[in-house]
Amino acid sequence: MTDNSVFPVPARFGPPVGGFQEVDGRRIFVHRSGVGGPAVVFLPGAGAVGLDYFGVQQEAARFTTAVVYDRRGTGYSDPVPLPRTAAAVATELRELLHALGVAGPYVLVPHSLGGFYAHRFAQLYPQDVAGLVWLDAFHCDWDDFMPPSAGLAAVERMGPDLEQSERMRPALREMFAEMLADYPERLRAPLTEAHVSDAWMRAGIAERTQLTGLARELRAGPDLPDVPVVALSVVGTEPGRQASAPERTPREMDDGRRRMDAALVNAVSYGKQRIIADTSHHRLCFDRPDAVVDAIRDVLGRARP
Repeated sequence: MTDNSVFPVPARFGPPVGGFQEVDGRRIFVHRSGVGGPAVVFLPGAGAVGLDYFGVQQEAARFTTAVVYDRRGTGYSDPVPLPRTAAAVATELRELLHALGVAGPYVLVPHSLGGFYAHRFAQLYPQDVAGLVWLDAFHCDWDDFMPPSAGLAAVERMGPDLEQSERMRPALREMFAEMLADYPERLRAPLTEAHVSDAWMRAGIAERTQLTGLARELRAGPDLPDVPVVALSVVGTEPGRQASAPERTPREMDDGRRRMDAALVNAVSYGKQRIIADTSHHRLCFDRPDAVVDAIRDVLGRARP
């Protein structure tokens, strides 16, 4: 995997809540709420940032410690070349949690691309993982379950490039403003504007360019540890996916998602799959925070202390 791009965050974009923790001489944005354990840690998808999960974080913080953060090179954290290896991201997260004084083991809550990084964390530090809440996340065996037209190499090409993203900027601003409508104004407005900045859009694009390499990295490592797992599998045709794929591909992807997440939960002693059909992949935490929080409660109730 080749590092190739650095996207400095403009000075005008400062986090509306939370702060920074220095790790290895670089700042990482982090926001911590609640008390107790095991602590719940959210791992954002590509193009997403920690504060996108603020709503579900605040609900989880009612019954345990809940942490959202931005990987270096993304969001409010200091820039580094992108893309990065899953091992680099996992090691960074462990160092961050230790620097914060948040004791393990942790319940990891990855969304989308965050699944690769949570999987690598669990491979490298199995003793630090108390459970997993899989939010429609990527899996290293993706290509075994998805049609060729939706394999990881194809997914890398499906996303918009910067020129397309710039043309979409008004629609993206409207989308983020609507998704974040229930957030406090002090979060909603600055977070919306930061999301449509060149730096944040470039970082999201760069993180999606090495999905196949991340999957190879994970397949070379051990299986996930035997910890409680709840997987939320989002199915149903999304407008963007339908427009960019052959007619049968969305149905095949839904079937692949069902089977892939079923294999994930069936590989552990306690695993549950819950099908979510009334939202889309990127809106899961906004439209169905109840399902996300219920899954976290379920895993916490069965996790080792």
